[in-house]
Amino acid sequence: MSTNKIAISTQGLVKRFGEEVLAVNNIDLSIPTNTIYALLGPNGAGKTTTVSMLTTMIEPTSGSAKVSGLDIVLQADKVRQRIGVTFQEIVLDPDLTGRETLDFHARLYSIGKAERLAKIDKLLKLVELDEAANRRTNTYSGGMKRRLELARGLITNPEVLFLDEPTQGLDLQNRANIWEYIRTLKTNTNLTLLLTTHYMEEAEALADRVGIMDHGEIMVEGSPRELIDQMGADNIRIIGQGNPDLFCEAAQTLPFVESVNKSDGIIQIGVDSGNRRLVEIIGTANTSGFEIEDISVSKPSLGDVFLKYTGRQLRDK
Repeated sequence: MSTNKIAISTQGLVKRFGEEVLAVNNIDLSIPTNTIYALLGPNGAGKTTTVSMLTTMIEPTSGSAKVSGLDIVLQADKVRQRIGVTFQEIVLDPDLTGRETLDFHARLYSIGKAERLAKIDKLLKLVELDEAANRRTNTYSGGMKRRLELARGLITNPEVLFLDEPTQGLDLQNRANIWEYIRTLKTNTNLTLLLTTHYMEEAEALADRVGIMDHGEIMVEGSPRELIDQMGADNIRIIGQGNPDLFCEAAQTLPFVESVNKSDGIIQIGVDSGNRRLVEIIGTANTSGFEIEDISVSKPSLGDVFLKYTGRQLRDK
């Protein structure tokens, strides 16, 4: 499966709503085929607006973008023929069965009867809804509805699949099941997936590459491993009272310190070996007039990267 071809590209993409709201601010993306790319950010970061532009639902204010080599404005109809979309909010007709839902969607794309029926059976089995296929969707659980929407997004054999918060509101078991389906798609097809999420563990588990987004901008981009490695081998997390700036300046001079970040009253210090360095970190705090109230050592996560670049917790509204 080649990754030479670029499935999604944007140049200086901007979206404004009126004069006051800058929802997406000059983002550049280049996503190869057969890649899972996660836009990670809090609610209101601009993720859904970005997906709405890339799926031709709204036009950008400025800049340009291509999906499968097609301009999202000038060739919008052709773009729609090559993509699948699952929306943040579940959108299903409660009076239709699961099978009827897929059949109706396939008819909209003029898929012939024999091909349509074969695809529906295959997809219902893929998402483990074959036994519930003839039940109305209003009897489905949240996880079943999400899986049906995933099948609906795949029925047209899209080249690019957009998943907007695909596991929002699901319990851990259902989220894990959806993750497994997404991994299977990546492994067995040449499909490119762009998903938005505010669950850090979802992006870390699924994505080949991650873009951390806030205030309409891509703050940092890379593989989950690359971004986590920037934080150091261990992460010392400190809360306290005093002069944090003086403490941070002093900590940065220590030879074993790889990074120092301060946001929302939390100081994070990346070091080569956390437990061995606690005594020196505490001593530096004392000599800097900073009283430590809480200190802990952990392996860094994508959540720590997020806090470094955005200065707020992942699930802030």
